[in-house]
Amino acid sequence: MARLTDSTLRTVRFYEEAGILRPARRTEGGHRLFAHEELERLRLVSDMREAGLSLDDIRSLLDLKLRAASGGEAARGATAALKTFLVALTGKIQLLERLAGDLQETVRCTEACMGCERTELFPHRCGECEKLVAMGPAPRGLRVLWGMEVSGPDRRPPAVAEADEADATTAP
Repeated sequence: MARLTDSTLRTVRFYEEAGILRPARRTEGGHRLFAHEELERLRLVSDMREAGLSLDDIRSLLDLKLRAASGGEAARGATAALKTFLVALTGKIQLLERLAGDLQETVRCTEACMGCERTELFPHRCGECEKLVAMGPAPRGLRVLWGMEVSGPDRRPPAVAEADEADATTAP
Protein backbone atom coordinates (compact mmCIF):
# COMPACT_ATOMS: atom_id res chain seq x y z
CA MET A 1 0.00 0.00 0.00
CA ALA A 2 2.77 2.43 0.92
CA ARG A 3 4.82 1.48 -2.12
CA LEU A 4 1.85 1.80 -4.49
CA THR A 5 1.10 5.34 -3.34
CA ASP A 6 4.64 6.65 -2.80
CA SER A 7 3.82 6.92 0.90
CA THR A 8 5.79 5.67 3.85
CA LEU A 9 4.83 2.83 6.17
CA ARG A 10 4.67 5.44 8.90
CA THR A 11 2.07 7.42 6.92
CA VAL A 12 -0.08 4.34 6.38
CA ARG A 13 0.12 3.49 10.09
CA PHE A 14 -0.68 7.08 11.02
CA TYR A 15 -3.79 7.15 8.83
CA GLU A 16 -4.87 3.83 10.26
CA GLU A 17 -4.48 5.12 13.82
CA ALA A 18 -6.36 8.30 12.84
CA GLY A 19 -9.27 6.17 11.58
CA ILE A 20 -8.79 7.24 7.96
CA LEU A 21 -7.67 3.83 6.66
CA ARG A 22 -9.10 0.50 7.69
CA PRO A 23 -7.14 -2.69 6.98
CA ALA A 24 -9.32 -5.62 5.89
CA ARG A 25 -7.25 -7.93 8.08
CA ARG A 26 -3.78 -8.73 9.32
CA THR A 27 -1.59 -11.64 8.41
CA GLU A 28 -0.19 -13.99 11.03
CA GLY A 29 3.01 -11.96 10.79
CA GLY A 30 1.11 -8.76 11.63
CA HIS A 31 1.14 -7.23 8.15
CA ARG A 32 -1.88 -5.13 7.29
CA LEU A 33 -3.89 -6.16 4.26
CA PHE A 34 -6.05 -3.52 2.63
CA ALA A 35 -8.89 -3.69 0.14
CA HIS A 36 -8.42 -1.92 -3.21
CA GLU A 37 -10.87 0.79 -2.06
CA GLU A 38 -8.46 1.70 0.72
CA LEU A 39 -5.71 2.24 -1.85
CA GLU A 40 -7.91 4.77 -3.64
CA ARG A 41 -8.79 6.32 -0.28
CA LEU A 42 -5.09 6.70 0.60
CA ARG A 43 -4.37 8.33 -2.77
CA LEU A 44 -7.22 10.81 -2.34
CA VAL A 45 -6.29 11.57 1.27
CA SER A 46 -2.61 12.03 0.33
CA ASP A 47 -3.54 14.41 -2.47
CA MET A 48 -5.87 16.41 -0.23
CA ARG A 49 -3.20 16.64 2.49
CA GLU A 50 -0.63 17.73 -0.08
CA ALA A 51 -3.09 20.40 -1.24
CA GLY A 52 -3.35 21.70 2.33
CA LEU A 53 -6.57 20.21 3.68
CA SER A 54 -6.37 19.45 7.39
CA LEU A 55 -6.69 15.91 8.68
CA ASP A 56 -9.85 16.89 10.59
CA ASP A 57 -11.42 18.32 7.41
CA ILE A 58 -10.54 15.17 5.48
CA ARG A 59 -11.89 12.91 8.19
CA SER A 60 -15.09 14.96 8.33
CA LEU A 61 -15.51 14.74 4.56
CA LEU A 62 -14.89 10.99 4.52
CA ASP A 63 -17.38 10.39 7.35
CA LEU A 64 -20.00 12.82 6.04
CA LYS A 65 -22.12 10.20 4.30
CA LEU A 66 -22.20 7.97 7.38
CA ARG A 67 -23.37 10.84 9.59
CA ALA A 68 -26.17 11.94 7.24
CA ALA A 69 -29.77 10.86 7.69
CA SER A 70 -30.44 10.70 3.94
CA GLY A 71 -28.74 10.76 0.57
CA GLY A 72 -29.91 14.33 0.02
CA GLU A 73 -28.44 15.48 3.32
CA ALA A 74 -25.15 13.72 2.51
CA ALA A 75 -25.05 15.27 -0.97
CA ARG A 76 -25.76 18.79 0.37
CA GLY A 77 -23.04 18.42 3.01
CA ALA A 78 -20.51 17.00 0.57
CA THR A 79 -21.29 19.68 -2.02
CA ALA A 80 -20.88 22.50 0.50
CA ALA A 81 -17.63 21.06 1.89
CA LEU A 82 -16.19 20.42 -1.56
CA LYS A 83 -17.10 23.90 -2.80
CA THR A 84 -15.33 25.43 0.20
CA PHE A 85 -12.28 23.29 -0.52
CA LEU A 86 -12.38 24.25 -4.20
CA VAL A 87 -12.42 27.97 -3.39
CA ALA A 88 -9.35 27.55 -1.17
CA LEU A 89 -7.65 25.31 -3.72
CA THR A 90 -8.31 27.78 -6.55
CA GLY A 91 -6.71 30.53 -4.46
CA LYS A 92 -3.65 28.36 -3.85
CA ILE A 93 -3.41 27.52 -7.55
CA GLN A 94 -3.45 31.23 -8.42
CA LEU A 95 -0.79 31.89 -5.78
CA LEU A 96 1.38 29.06 -7.09
CA GLU A 97 1.01 30.28 -10.67
CA ARG A 98 2.05 33.81 -9.65
CA LEU A 99 4.98 32.44 -7.66
CA ALA A 100 6.05 30.14 -10.52
CA GLY A 101 5.97 33.08 -12.94
CA ASP A 102 8.02 35.25 -10.60
CA LEU A 103 10.56 32.48 -10.03
CA GLN A 104 10.83 31.81 -13.78
CA GLU A 105 11.62 35.49 -14.34
CA THR A 106 14.08 35.39 -11.44
CA VAL A 107 15.85 32.42 -13.05
CA ARG A 108 15.98 34.29 -16.38
CA CYS A 109 17.60 37.26 -14.66
CA THR A 110 20.06 35.26 -12.57
CA GLU A 111 21.14 33.34 -15.69
CA ALA A 112 22.16 36.70 -17.16
CA CYS A 113 24.39 37.17 -14.11
CA MET A 114 26.23 33.85 -14.43
CA GLY A 115 29.25 35.31 -16.20
CA CYS A 116 29.37 38.45 -14.06
CA GLU A 117 32.81 39.62 -12.98
CA ARG A 118 31.76 43.23 -12.13
CA THR A 119 33.35 43.63 -8.70
CA GLU A 120 32.51 47.34 -8.65
CA LEU A 121 28.77 46.49 -8.64
CA PHE A 122 28.72 43.16 -6.84
CA PRO A 123 27.25 42.49 -4.32
CA HIS A 124 25.41 45.67 -3.28
CA ARG A 125 24.79 47.49 -6.57
CA CYS A 126 23.63 44.70 -8.90
CA GLY A 127 20.47 46.68 -9.65
CA GLU A 128 22.64 49.18 -11.54
CA CYS A 129 24.00 46.56 -13.93
CA GLU A 130 23.02 47.35 -17.52
CA LYS A 131 22.15 43.69 -18.19
CA LEU A 132 19.56 43.66 -15.41
CA VAL A 133 18.28 47.16 -16.18
CA ALA A 134 17.75 46.17 -19.84
CA MET A 135 15.54 43.27 -18.70
CA GLY A 136 12.96 45.68 -17.33
CA PRO A 137 11.39 45.64 -13.90
CA ALA A 138 13.09 43.14 -11.66
CA PRO A 139 10.87 40.29 -10.44
CA ARG A 140 10.25 40.10 -6.70
CA GLY A 141 12.44 37.01 -6.33
CA LEU A 142 15.43 38.81 -7.82
CA ARG A 143 14.81 41.95 -5.77
CA VAL A 144 14.75 39.90 -2.58
CA LEU A 145 17.59 37.48 -3.39
CA TRP A 146 19.87 40.17 -4.84
CA GLY A 147 18.90 42.77 -2.24
CA MET A 148 17.82 45.21 -4.93
CA GLU A 149 15.80 48.26 -4.01
CA VAL A 150 12.59 48.97 -5.83
CA SER A 151 12.93 52.39 -7.42
CA GLY A 152 10.87 54.43 -9.81
CA PRO A 153 7.19 54.04 -10.63
CA ASP A 154 7.73 51.24 -13.14
CA ARG A 155 9.80 49.23 -10.63
CA ARG A 156 6.95 49.01 -8.10
CA PRO A 157 5.23 45.63 -7.78
CA PRO A 158 1.72 45.87 -9.35
CA ALA A 159 -0.12 45.39 -6.04
CA VAL A 160 1.85 48.23 -4.42
CA ALA A 161 1.28 50.51 -7.40
CA GLU A 162 -2.46 49.77 -7.34
CA ALA A 163 -2.62 50.31 -3.57
CA ASP A 164 -0.71 53.59 -3.90
CA GLU A 165 -3.11 54.77 -6.63
CA ALA A 166 -6.13 53.75 -4.54
CA ASP A 167 -4.74 55.64 -1.54
CA ALA A 168 -4.15 58.71 -3.68
CA THR A 169 -7.75 58.75 -4.91
CA THR A 170 -9.28 58.22 -1.46
CA ALA A 171 -7.00 60.58 0.47
CA PRO A 172 -8.79 63.62 1.98
